[in-house]
Amino acid sequence: MKFSPPLDKAILIKRYKRFLADLSFPDNSIHTAHCANTGAMKGCAEPDDTVWYSTSDNPKRKYPFSWELTQTKQGDFICVNTQRANQLAEEALNNQVITELSGYTSLQREVKYGVENSRIDILLTYKDKPDTYIEVKSVTLLEEGKGYFPDAVTTRGQKHLRELMDMASQGYRAVLLFTILHTGIKNVQPAAHIDKKYAQLLAEAAANGVEVLAYKANIDSVSMSLSSAITVDIPLLK
Repeated sequence: MKFSPPLDKAILIKRYKRFLADLSFPDNSIHTAHCANTGAMKGCAEPDDTVWYSTSDNPKRKYPFSWELTQTKQGDFICVNTQRANQLAEEALNNQVITELSGYTSLQREVKYGVENSRIDILLTYKDKPDTYIEVKSVTLLEEGKGYFPDAVTTRGQKHLRELMDMASQGYRAVLLFTILHTGIKNVQPAAHIDKKYAQLLAEAAANGVEVLAYKANIDSVSMSLSSAITVDIPLLK
């Protein structure tokens, strides 16, 4: 995925009201950018970090600038625009990067499914194999050298795990795909210290037929793409 038009650079002053961030431009002017991330963004929104933003030419937008990437003081790139995760996953599937999920005949996005009124991020259809239901999650939390998901309690994520388990029980292929959007993360595990119930459900899901995959993104200010599988450490059920 290449950023087009190219991204521009600014310095983060602060993020507030979840969807907004004040940025200092190179000419020292202050502008407000939209933040398409409702999460806690732990470690992704530190004052004085470098921010890379896109600019919309839509005259109806109140805030033409969108926060896309954070470049930390340690030099790591983080994609903070959560809408990019599904785009990267679809691109990687189309390019046969995610080898575990190759060979499909059709790909659909946002298909209604499940008993809890959900929408699956990606539905793959195969000629001679069961349909594959894929939930995509963006991983950006790095703590003490380890990657974690989630970065806040997620009842929505818990629901998605229950839905995936139900699809697996019906004979479909069910996949949780972690997209690692922080270049400093080398492996990922459930954040039991943040959302114990999610961690327990993930262990239960993995023990009951849900496949858990993680692919890391190469990210810089010009482009990003999912490139390689990394390890997911899932503690055993107790």
